[in-house]
Amino acid sequence: MGGPPDPPEGTPEGVPGGGGEDEYRSVVFDESFVRAARLQEYSAQERITDHAPAVRRRPHRRKGGLSRQALVLVLLIAVAFGTAVYMGIRHPYRTPAADRPVEPLRMTVVPLAPRGEVPGTADAARLFASSPAASFRTGAEGVPLPASRRTAHFSDGQVVAALLTAKDYVVRSSLDPAVLTGGETRPVRVLLDSGQLEQFDRSFDRPTADGRHAPTGWLVRFDPSRVELADPGIRVRGTLQAAETDSDTLAVTADHTVVYALRPAGAGRDAEASLFTVRRELHFRFDRDDLRLHQAELVVADVRAGPLSCAEDATARLRPLLAGRTAGKGGPAVTDPYATGGTPALCGSLAPGAQPDL
Repeated sequence: MGGPPDPPEGTPEGVPGGGGEDEYRSVVFDESFVRAARLQEYSAQERITDHAPAVRRRPHRRKGGLSRQALVLVLLIAVAFGTAVYMGIRHPYRTPAADRPVEPLRMTVVPLAPRGEVPGTADAARLFASSPAASFRTGAEGVPLPASRRTAHFSDGQVVAALLTAKDYVVRSSLDPAVLTGGETRPVRVLLDSGQLEQFDRSFDRPTADGRHAPTGWLVRFDPSRVELADPGIRVRGTLQAAETDSDTLAVTADHTVVYALRPAGAGRDAEASLFTVRRELHFRFDRDDLRLHQAELVVADVRAGPLSCAEDATARLRPLLAGRTAGKGGPAVTDPYATGGTPALCGSLAPGAQPDL
């Protein structure tokens, strides 16, 4: 069982003794070695048919893992995704209007004092039916969007976006129960341009009757220790109007009368309720960034509300006179003509026709 015998003619010259296979006996040509070969011999049939050379180069077999091209593609996708997220958070193309300083809100809150006793009844529906608010719509239905048209520099969609934001502000700031009696401010705050947030926050942290920092200029809020809603169906009527002021600015005016049925806090359903009316004229300004972010600059707020006592401070919260109450003899808060930086104390008389005719 030894190695193969020598040829009959003997061992060829130049070939080591023991046969030619002895030199390569330590080399093992297993399957992995063959598969890794860079050259592959054509079959006899392939050489006859295609007149191909005796061998061909096999494609290079890569080890496991991503190719360089795949890694580059993954990297490009990651960079594109990151760029899209960054642009969504921070818009790189700022308009000239975006660099313009935001105008602070100028506000006026005028209490309207009744001439006599505030009428009331336990039937809130009767209150509304016997008042000028009888034909008003309920809730957000009373803040309809007007027919809108594009302007010289703003599209139909941009005009509608401005009107929708203004409507949302009116609804959240005067119809949301959490804002009216719950002390919430965030639903309104998120709709404001970031340039007005400092003024807004200061108004609630340190309310001041200076025409700039009265919470009741930003929204309608009652003193929950005194009153509660007798009917969740708040009545509203008013208008929204949009107009272009320049090539970078849209202006929207919201003029609405809102009527609430109120009763003493914790008095129960049988307690007499009365109506409280707030007339708000709000002027908004929008640049293109505001339209994109669903935000607004509130630049003017003219508020008239009653029945209120002129002697009551309406800066932080509204404290309505309820059924059976009168304004008393107290006049409006004093105004110091020598003081600078303030606003004069204002008070009006509530027209008798504005009250329910019971």
